[in-house]
Amino acid sequence: MIRLLVLFNLLLLNIYACQGGYTACIAKINDSATIQNDSLSIPVHRNLRLVYSKKKPHSKILKYDPFLSLYLIEDNSDFIYDFDINMRLQLGIASVNNIKAIEGKIVKRQVGLNNLAKFSEKVNVPALLTSSCCSLEGIVTPDGIIERAYLKRFISSSSADYSDIGIRVKDEGAFVVVSASNPYIKNNKIKKGDYIVSLDKKRVKTAATFMQRILFSSVGSKHTITIKRNSKYFKLNLKTNKRKGGGVISDTFLEYKGIFFNNKLEIVKLSNGFTNYGLLLEDKLLQVNGIKIYNQNRLREYIEKNKNFSTLLFERRNFEFFVNIK
Repeated sequence: MIRLLVLFNLLLLNIYACQGGYTACIAKINDSATIQNDSLSIPVHRNLRLVYSKKKPHSKILKYDPFLSLYLIEDNSDFIYDFDINMRLQLGIASVNNIKAIEGKIVKRQVGLNNLAKFSEKVNVPALLTSSCCSLEGIVTPDGIIERAYLKRFISSSSADYSDIGIRVKDEGAFVVVSASNPYIKNNKIKKGDYIVSLDKKRVKTAATFMQRILFSSVGSKHTITIKRNSKYFKLNLKTNKRKGGGVISDTFLEYKGIFFNNKLEIVKLSNGFTNYGLLLEDKLLQVNGIKIYNQNRLREYIEKNKNFSTLLFERRNFEFFVNIK
């Protein structure tokens, strides 16, 4: 009897073993109720779930990442077969939902908070990116794939904050180039068009790795960066700030002044510094200093170049009005 009980327990422990392949991962997603409409609720540790959702979960929230719409919540279910995050290289991965698995590979890495990873195949959303052993390799969202390193860091870190040195970067051939530079970061000496050569004496090879190292560092930590501008090299000492914009939060650099927009350039959040200007949530930005602004990228480009935003034109219920910022 005891032997039968032991064998039965071993069978349960191996229900989701690797030999089941992605079929076992589909069963695991169904049994754990991981996919819930447009959201994901993933068991990652005993009594803990990692949630991806644009809406606040109706559970006890332990941690929240507003940049990537991630929550860590208490789990009162009795599901005990967690999705582990294995940081070792996997031989194969697939996008898996509660119906099917689509094998493929990541063809573009996640670059910071604004540019999520891309998959080689067309996939259903939302879904999990897993290995054939059902280890969590990422989550598939409408904006792209949030890679496992970001998920693991969110789950294990004491804070959901990210660090910032005031620049955004991109890959350009074999180089990493600065695509935008925040004029409101104090003593920001890095300019748009600069090439990033090294960070803390380690060569910078990709924008994805560079941004991850910056974002995951402690807020207020000190770093040494080497840049190339034209034909000259510069070594700069810098200190990280707390990241304020990016991901699903606007990233126009005006977040550092306390004003946040959605993709339609409607105000979604204001700091106390703007309370005396008569602005309201959902007011839509039309112009900055007489220049028409069509989207967040155009606004960021203007702010980066001019810094000044003293005269703003807004629209509220078909009524246009100017606001002069002191």
